[in-house]
Amino acid sequence: MAVDYAKRGAPKKKKPAAKAKPAARGATRKPANRKGAKPAVPVRALLVTLAVIALFVAFLWFLKNGDAPEPAIDDESATVSAPVLEPLPEVPAERWQYIEELESQQLEVEVPELAESRRRLMQCASFRSHAEADTLRARIAMAGYESQIRETTGSNGRWFRVILGPFDNLRDAQRTNNQLQRTGIYGCQIWLWNLD
Repeated sequence: MAVDYAKRGAPKKKKPAAKAKPAARGATRKPANRKGAKPAVPVRALLVTLAVIALFVAFLWFLKNGDAPEPAIDDESATVSAPVLEPLPEVPAERWQYIEELESQQLEVEVPELAESRRRLMQCASFRSHAEADTLRARIAMAGYESQIRETTGSNGRWFRVILGPFDNLRDAQRTNNQLQRTGIYGCQIWLWNLD
């Protein structure tokens, strides 16, 4: 709530204090500070503060003007001979070249194939238009693989599937998928052959 201090008027005068009742026996009163009296300064705290400041100033002066004794210099040892520099030996040729050979080498491991009775196919995409499917088929051909476009009709319309295969085993299909991924064709999935 807002208060208007300008129209408050003069403060009311205090009534003269009634005479104080005598204090009970054994009770002591502290004398009240007078208006003009200043509180007493703690002398001990002042002395400790001055001592700390004096020690700090003395420490700084010691750091600046330290009494470090200067080493005595003999005339005989004053003439220091220049150290004899021996030339460094030549850098030997690098003995190990296998690091560079391993970085640029492709490792091919031959693993005996298990006979599989099921053939596989790899579907790389499914498009609504034949033109998009033909574009992906051309990209796969540039990677070195032959693909087919199969038209299928499902519950949601006509689709053009881009497939590779048949593969005799899963390992061949995975190898082809890895090589397609290296050329930037991702998303191919390997399924069992179901087109016969």
